[in-house]
Amino acid sequence: MGPNFKKEDNLMAEVIRMPRLSDTMEEGNIIGWLKKVGEKVAPGDILAEVETDKATMDLESFHDGVLLYIGVEEGAVPVDGIIAVIGKEGEEFESLIKEDNVQPPGEAKETSSSGDSSTSGKEVADAAADAKMTSNDTKDSDGRIKASPLARSMAKDNNLAIAGIKGTGEGGRIVKRDIEEAISSGGSKPAGSAINYDTMASGETTEIPLSQMRKTIAKRLAQSKFAAPHFYLTIEINMDRAVEARKAVNAMGEHKISYNDIVVKACALALRKHPMINASWMDDKIIVHGAINIGVAVAVEEGLLVPVINHADLKPLHAINAQVKEMAGRAREKKLKLDEMQGNTFTISNLGMFGIDEFTAIINPPDSCILAVGGIIQKPIVKDGEIVVGNIMKVTLSCDHRVVDGAKGAAYLQTLQSYLENPLQMLV
Repeated sequence: MGPNFKKEDNLMAEVIRMPRLSDTMEEGNIIGWLKKVGEKVAPGDILAEVETDKATMDLESFHDGVLLYIGVEEGAVPVDGIIAVIGKEGEEFESLIKEDNVQPPGEAKETSSSGDSSTSGKEVADAAADAKMTSNDTKDSDGRIKASPLARSMAKDNNLAIAGIKGTGEGGRIVKRDIEEAISSGGSKPAGSAINYDTMASGETTEIPLSQMRKTIAKRLAQSKFAAPHFYLTIEINMDRAVEARKAVNAMGEHKISYNDIVVKACALALRKHPMINASWMDDKIIVHGAINIGVAVAVEEGLLVPVINHADLKPLHAINAQVKEMAGRAREKKLKLDEMQGNTFTISNLGMFGIDEFTAIINPPDSCILAVGGIIQKPIVKDGEIVVGNIMKVTLSCDHRVVDGAKGAAYLQTLQSYLENPLQMLV
């Protein structure tokens, strides 16, 4: 029984790897750990916060035991890369890491006087921490203070001078725990308490590390722009009746709607009549989607997220309004679920609220089209032979020429124009 029990103990340690948290994720960025080496963890406990290409998510433990090892305190880790080990206190785990050709920190630590060459998980972690604490070099070769993006953000939010904080991260890098200690001790002078006007005048050149979201946006849009042959069609739409319809609906008080909601509904209904616009290029075939799922681009601090309104053609305006508002709010907080950002068949990007009259957008894969919506501008127009003031909105349809040709794209825009200029059609 004794040997069998020990054998089970030896097999208890579990290697925790970076999970694939989205379909496009290639690496995750560890923002910070909520558990420390030596702490007990149970299934359901949150180990760390991980930034993916689409959102910031909690890394949940599925194992019971002690956190023996943390592979990366902060920074990027490829999918399936080792990030932690959970096991029994004092359990040997270094061999598990060596099998993955990753050297555990503190491996070169000298053996004790007793000649015992093995070390516990806590000793390994302490050795790593000691190694990080020994470096006082807090600046890069160009003189810029080394600090993680999270540490810089926390220092700014708490009015702390980053230069007055000692870094305990690798190479003297200032990390989250250093800011937390400075906040609790009040040991850092407030930013701006001693103003160096020479520095202010010259400005500081800074490097902004790429977030996983920004990396993925850059990669996917570059692939879309250079793989899909784009062409663009622009049309002016008279929004006079849409303006009146919105005022009438909102005056009723029961439900509120926006111009964007009207555009989403009109786009969805127009897609019913032009199914080839609601299609995707798949190299050896074209898929014409049965469902009409509209992606609505939402600006967040680090780029764009695209929550998807499924079956938008079947939903009333007030339901579209409620769903867009709720999902956009969670998008800005990076709390959208993955399935809420997938399955789009057509995308709308609206910059009208930012004062943009007209622009072009890059197609959001796997869609074959994206609609760029400008603001509603009052301008002189000819109506019934007279010059009057009209509410004009420009929209530009970006099309993948492998799926959509000019005539089909133009026909779709004409149908969309008809719905928006005569919104009562959307009730029929």
